[in-house]
Amino acid sequence: MSDVYEQLRQRLDDMGTGFPATQSGIEIKILKQLFSEADAQMFLLLSPLLEAAESIAERLGLPLEPTAGHLEAMAKRGLLFRQVKNGVARFAAIPFVVGIFEFQLKTVDGTLARDVEAYYHAALGKTFAAYGTPIMRTIPINASLVAEWPIAPYEDVMKIFDKQKKIAVANCICRTIAEKEGRGCGKPMEACFLFGSHAAYYVDNGMGRYITAEEAKEIARRNEAAGLVMQPFNAQYGGGMCSCCGDCCGMLRSLKKQENPAEAVKSNYYAQVAPEACTGCGICLERCQMEAIAISEEKASIDRKRCIGCGLCVSTCPTEALRLLKKPETQQYVPPGTGMDTYIRIAQERGKI
Repeated sequence: MSDVYEQLRQRLDDMGTGFPATQSGIEIKILKQLFSEADAQMFLLLSPLLEAAESIAERLGLPLEPTAGHLEAMAKRGLLFRQVKNGVARFAAIPFVVGIFEFQLKTVDGTLARDVEAYYHAALGKTFAAYGTPIMRTIPINASLVAEWPIAPYEDVMKIFDKQKKIAVANCICRTIAEKEGRGCGKPMEACFLFGSHAAYYVDNGMGRYITAEEAKEIARRNEAAGLVMQPFNAQYGGGMCSCCGDCCGMLRSLKKQENPAEAVKSNYYAQVAPEACTGCGICLERCQMEAIAISEEKASIDRKRCIGCGLCVSTCPTEALRLLKKPETQQYVPPGTGMDTYIRIAQERGKI
């Protein structure tokens, strides 16, 4: 029988975008920091579908009380997802990204931060934009930035907030890790929005706080003004949305390495310059997270392959020389309905199901 941590790695590699092996074994070192052997063994026995502790204990032939206690402890340490509905707690195995990694917000220290960053460069980062279905997608903060109407509700940050019954906000795990490593970018930390049961999980574990839709909109506006890209989970009804920077965010950093970030992120929009109105002031150049803008002879130009349609350049152009345009209908991307649909698509593309 192989080592339990290698079994755990293999299990995580089958979930989400994967958890690939490296020659250095840095991924095993990370798992040993997070999981005891008992934790790893329990994780291997769980399903990604929510299941009550009583059902898990009965299925595994284990006593209920210690099993429930172990599941609760793992959920509190961000190793499992926990949902409470009608007074019953249910638990599920989760991918490393999005999941275990993000749930280390309260506990990450310098050692884990350095190891995760090393793993990102060695193998993990290559998985984020490697498949036809991305984990996250980029959208404009407001429909008013787009020149052509209408746009779908799941493409408008403000409308996404309006549809939520429960919203929480938390600090960004990527910028938290960057600060632990001494390479923080200085952009706002309170940048991740959680919805529904995900919001409850964050608040229950002391990682976030509940906010209203209006508070969420104000925080999003502040983050956009600071140059952060709005990225919801790639589903029409997703569990959260991040405000990302190109310096710290694993997703955006992976996109920047792509030859065609616009295709990889499945953006439905692109920015266009009106040369006669552009003064070459350079504001858009500084705000673009994808290095898609160049200025020559006091005029900005945009590389369509690198533009991800976030609208950061449009919202602050002093001469209104920039605007967002919708791609043709034949190029429009419709995200999966739910988060589970997204993971099923990715698993199919990876040949896991």
